[in-house]
Amino acid sequence: MRTALCSLLDIEHPIVGFTPSEHVAAAISRAGGLGVLGCVRFNDPAELDEALTWLDGNTDGRPYGVDVVMPTRVPTEGTAADLDKLIPAGHRDFVESTLTKLGVPPLPDDDSPARDGVLGWLHSVARSHVEVALAHRPRLIANALGPPPPDVIEQAHAHGLVVAALAGRAAHARAQVASGVDLVVAQGYEAGGHTGEIASMVLVPEVVDEVGGSVPVLAAGGIGCGRQIAAALALGAAGVWMGSCWLTTEEYVIGTAMPALREALLAAGSSDTVRSRIYSGKPARLLRNRWTGAWEESGAPAPLPMPLQNLLVSEAHRRLMESGDPSVVPMPVGQIVGRMNDVRPVADVMATLVAEAGETLKRLGELHP
Repeated sequence: MRTALCSLLDIEHPIVGFTPSEHVAAAISRAGGLGVLGCVRFNDPAELDEALTWLDGNTDGRPYGVDVVMPTRVPTEGTAADLDKLIPAGHRDFVESTLTKLGVPPLPDDDSPARDGVLGWLHSVARSHVEVALAHRPRLIANALGPPPPDVIEQAHAHGLVVAALAGRAAHARAQVASGVDLVVAQGYEAGGHTGEIASMVLVPEVVDEVGGSVPVLAAGGIGCGRQIAAALALGAAGVWMGSCWLTTEEYVIGTAMPALREALLAAGSSDTVRSRIYSGKPARLLRNRWTGAWEESGAPAPLPMPLQNLLVSEAHRRLMESGDPSVVPMPVGQIVGRMNDVRPVADVMATLVAEAGETLKRLGELHP
């Protein structure tokens, strides 16, 4: 099951796995795919440097990638304190009253006041992520918000990196390739996290027809089994970009809230997600629960733009996760969550994906008109 993507990234299988966990990313790479570490949760560049140093030493010399959140246009931004002043008091009151209504306890008195993952949404911090990454050995750098700024693309290319960008429309993909991107990820509506409005079955062939003659295209959104990988290849993709399915792997352990998070994910069906701006200020698909429901009630305020919404709910997200209540955990996840029904090592997941995709392609190859 080798495609042009395998040669481009020097991997065995055309499977790219996005994850906020360096342990999951390393396991994906060791299993023959390309693990891509999401950098947005790292406020401190030193913490990202430590994670990438660990990746350098734990991928058996195999390639990995990094993913940043960086708009093409440089926004006007101030310090976290400056941004705090832009958040309306009514929004703060709503968040606090909702947490009380949901029975979510406050953080311990000795808990660090650091805003986990907040500053990572800022353009300036994303640039520091790029600087740190270029001091290590990633094979790919991807941007979740379209093509990186031109100077970042130039820096990446100068270091021999493949530059990827996520696209929700064919027109976006065309502009990305024109900007110098080497790889386009066509991400459909079904995907977790930031996602557009066009379903993968429609989007992938549109993007392939638009730019597939120039750069490889990856399919993303709603992919969680080998049959879906085979379908993506049939649509013209050179491989797949998968994120949600790694959330229930054994290696995925971030923070102390894993029991509640795993319980929520394992119990959810494919209809138990919602696309909303309450997570970051941009449309993102999340696990549907009592927290997301509160924002849909009459009288709830409209979400703020990025990065103010993330700043508003950052402490709330920590409280929700630390509460240990599966009915309120705030988690981006795609509609494929309905297939995430057990906890397995990454290597087992990869082996199953590759075997089923191979079997499907063989079966399709035996069909006759």
